[in-house]
Amino acid sequence: MSQKPQAELVAASEQAPDAVTPSVAAIISSAFELTTRLEQQSVLQALVDSAVALTGARYGALAVLGSHGETAQLVFTGLDYQRASAIGRPAQDRGVIADIPGEGYLIIDDLSNYNKNISLPTNHPEMTNFLGVAVRIRGRLFGHLMLANKTGSFSASDGQNMLLLAQAAGIALENARLYAESNTRAQWIAASRAITTALLEGTDEEEALQLIAKEMRRVAKADVALIILPSVGDTWACEIADGEGAEKLIGTVFPPEGRAQAVIREGSGLIVDTMQRQKNLLVEGLARFGPALYAPMVARGSSQGVIVLLRNPDKPEFDLSDLSMAENVAKQAALALELASARHAQAQADQMEDRARISRDLHDFAIQQLFASGMELTAAREDLANEETVPRPVLASLDRAIKSIDESVAQIRQIIYSLRDPQATVPLVDRLRRETTSATSSLGFAPGLTISNLGSIVTSGSHTEIDDELGADLSDDVVAVVRECLSNAARHAQANTVDIAITIESHRVKIVVCDDGRGIDRTSSRRSGLSNLAARARRHQGTFSIRPVHGTTGTKVEWTALVD
Repeated sequence: MSQKPQAELVAASEQAPDAVTPSVAAIISSAFELTTRLEQQSVLQALVDSAVALTGARYGALAVLGSHGETAQLVFTGLDYQRASAIGRPAQDRGVIADIPGEGYLIIDDLSNYNKNISLPTNHPEMTNFLGVAVRIRGRLFGHLMLANKTGSFSASDGQNMLLLAQAAGIALENARLYAESNTRAQWIAASRAITTALLEGTDEEEALQLIAKEMRRVAKADVALIILPSVGDTWACEIADGEGAEKLIGTVFPPEGRAQAVIREGSGLIVDTMQRQKNLLVEGLARFGPALYAPMVARGSSQGVIVLLRNPDKPEFDLSDLSMAENVAKQAALALELASARHAQAQADQMEDRARISRDLHDFAIQQLFASGMELTAAREDLANEETVPRPVLASLDRAIKSIDESVAQIRQIIYSLRDPQATVPLVDRLRRETTSATSSLGFAPGLTISNLGSIVTSGSHTEIDDELGADLSDDVVAVVRECLSNAARHAQANTVDIAITIESHRVKIVVCDDGRGIDRTSSRRSGLSNLAARARRHQGTFSIRPVHGTTGTKVEWTALVD
């Protein structure tokens, strides 16, 4: 017989009081037992299990609603997990589920004659009768408790009991939410403390950002964490990534029209219910994820980047508490960048101060003493030259000593100038030789360096004509490219040999760096160095590439630039 839902809407006060029965005692006991639980999933499962036990239904389920009112999670009893898995996606809130009232209960004695078409998912068990009540938390609809296939039929007492149980579940769920929020806040504070400690200990920028991504992913129960930072030109790209498969997103450019750059511009975070339902998704690599959270890295009122937390589609959505905590920690990420920049500036200032002190000492002591010694030798040589008994070889030796002192003074003056402005007077060839010499300690061996200028191999000397051919700007970039390649080889390659070949032609300079290391590290979390190499090549209408050495596990870097 067909029954209309509104006929089943009954308030608890309208039900005639029953005598104290085992059923009433059981419902009170179940309600109290629910309120003692502090873990949400435990509350949900206990609610469904208790509802089935109290009513005698064969099947029970709780449909937890998502932000759009759809069934986001289904907690069930009466089915084994194998059969439940075969059902697939839970039934959405339509048909009989949509008829469950916000207050009261819905009882249907004969579902086969119900006045609405009921479309069940494939492999769903047949249902004969039905009892449904709404579960609310602080007045907000949380989900629907549904029971089916009771022997006989559901009674008004069953409906009243389930209303009481649902009310107790609402209290328990709110307690569980507050408890989970408290625990999560404590975890965020612990993560914040760990990050602060790392920053105060002088951790460099990259390590600090990696720690921030890892800790935020862990505490937020996200599957992937990304840090979007300024990249080449005006672009923003993923520079740091943490989580399974996250390395595939490193280097991904986030366009100006997307959410990430909108968060950067506005300085306020946002939550996305699921990336899979977003139309015109601009970053294809995010399409496989579900819930997302964007937290801006704000320092002194300006955004320096954005942290993106991503969960898989089967995970719950982020909430406002998650966003608030993530935004606070994201500010520490911005602080990490500022501290790293400040340390770099301080290191440069300290270096310049050391250079100035050394140059003063060289000028005030070494040059003055050499100059005085040279003058004394010159005077002695002139005195001896007037003596006819002094052999000519002695005078020649004095001339050579005086010349050597003059050359030493000139060399020291050159060193002083280079200390005051390291790149002002040092020829390119000498600068390149210094880079290879400096890299020897970090590599553990001396890298090879070959320079060819207009078809001739440079073997010795400074060859200042090369500086005239390339110009100061391009010369600086050539040195920077060699330095970056040597640094990468020392930090990542674990190589035994590194060879640098620089070829200068009439209108082009080409740099080839080969090593026999472990090859390109595709799990590397930071590629800003490679981005800098590519940007330097573009400035001079050149090219940049990095690939494995043919037939080996090493790496080959090729960089070219046009000579104006």
